[in-house]
Amino acid sequence: MSQDVSPLETARLSYAPRVPPLLADGAGHVAFREGPATGAAGHADEIRARFPRTYGRGILELGPGVAEGRGPVHVGVALCGGQAPGGHNVIAGLHDGLLAARPGSRLTGFLGGPRGILSGRYRELTAQDLAPYRNTGGFDLIGSGRHKIETASDFAACRGSCERLGLNGLVIVGGDDSNTNAALLAEFFVSQGVGVTVVGVPKTIDGDIKGRGIEVSFGFDTATKIYSELVGNVCRDAKSAAKYWHFIKLMGRSASHVTLECALATQVNVALIGEEVRERGLTLDQVVGQVADVVRRRAAAGKSYGVCLVPEGLVEFIPELGRLIDALNRVLAEHASDPSVLSGAAERGSFVGGKLAAGDRRVFAALPGGIRSQLLEDRDAHGNVQVSRIDTEQLLILKVAEQIEGWRQAGEFRGTFSAQGHFFGYEGRSAPPSNFDADYSYSLGRLAAILVASSKTGYLCAVGNLARPARFWTAAGIPLTSLMHMETRKGLSAPVIAKALVRLDGAPFRAFAERRDDWAIGDRYRYPGPIQYCGPSTVSRGVNETLRLEREKI
Repeated sequence: MSQDVSPLETARLSYAPRVPPLLADGAGHVAFREGPATGAAGHADEIRARFPRTYGRGILELGPGVAEGRGPVHVGVALCGGQAPGGHNVIAGLHDGLLAARPGSRLTGFLGGPRGILSGRYRELTAQDLAPYRNTGGFDLIGSGRHKIETASDFAACRGSCERLGLNGLVIVGGDDSNTNAALLAEFFVSQGVGVTVVGVPKTIDGDIKGRGIEVSFGFDTATKIYSELVGNVCRDAKSAAKYWHFIKLMGRSASHVTLECALATQVNVALIGEEVRERGLTLDQVVGQVADVVRRRAAAGKSYGVCLVPEGLVEFIPELGRLIDALNRVLAEHASDPSVLSGAAERGSFVGGKLAAGDRRVFAALPGGIRSQLLEDRDAHGNVQVSRIDTEQLLILKVAEQIEGWRQAGEFRGTFSAQGHFFGYEGRSAPPSNFDADYSYSLGRLAAILVASSKTGYLCAVGNLARPARFWTAAGIPLTSLMHMETRKGLSAPVIAKALVRLDGAPFRAFAERRDDWAIGDRYRYPGPIQYCGPSTVSRGVNETLRLEREKI
């Protein structure tokens, strides 16, 4: 064994992913059955107008049959957005599926994500190239990127790259924005008579691509198991030291699925679910008050320690802060070239604060100086604040400490409050995939191969029935347009795939809500430990709590 390869890496290379029989057989022994016409996630008339050639198709369910035989195909693949465990297995499944469906087929990987398609940077991917990457984490085989495909020249460049390579198909592996690119490309190619089939694969550790036939995105299972291991370790440490409160920020800008899953897996004392905060219209002070109340009640029980989970995007879920961020985005966009905006943090804050409405200015002024500065940092490609750079956990620590000190001075708090802040994010994005994600992502790749080989353009791969063993999994193609609605991006209305938020009437949240009062005071911590790749199936092949709860009654 090479000293550059760990024993675990060597063992994982020999793992054979489990796939449902339909996907293992290849395209020659399957057929699609198209269901009724689909609509859109919202703004159906506008989506129909934007996608006149690909809108309204039915879901394609894969079943036994005999497909029409054809010759080899040449397919391109791009990994897009942030890393997620299982990306390499999607490519491996795509490669193997293409050879099974159309012997002699070729696979080309675009380098650096969408930018690789635009610039025509690529590498051929052979079985030999893929051998060291099977069942491994990361996207380092071909790299990734977040570049948007949105201008006429962008679409023309994509067409040029595909035609120069003689591609029959293009597979986009990514989240909501990346698969929006896939939908736009599919429509463009059809409108231009370009014979390139475009297929999407759902990827994000945030878990916010789901519903309408998509049960979970690949990578969510692995990432949440890693975070849950770390959270469980912190719970054990908190109980052992008995003197610290730990505030842990977790990935999930637009949805709180990661936080909810980790709460269910570890049974922490407090977990803030952004969707509930927004639904109830809570202010920052009210959120702080809820956390501080648990701190006070635990202190009264002789427990000056605990664990609080915080979703990355909490600041945008708190209505008054969400409005403030929207206002800041507008001011910074309108005055992007103003010298005061381009100057130091203090002058920028003073300038921007003066442009805000009275209510927003009051909220802005009440924030700690460090948080105000973070809210004014450079925007992302969509013109939005980069919430991962906001120390939300430190904001809560500071505000809870203020509340506790007020109670102490009023004689309403006896005990101690000493807090530690953490952010678990990048630790979960590129890990070796769990057995579930290894199987699931490989199956998605096999399905993508069948869709491309069958010239089914404008679809997102959907492997279902995931709470059961792989032999019972189903496969389908979901029209990308059926997942879309209109959103405001950079001041303009644009079609995008709708993010799936935590459903407050869903089984996972209901299970959490029923138990959280007990978890708040009682030390009910669970310690999931590290991901297991072998051993009892309940340990090595178990699905995450979210998927189990969502599917157990279906």
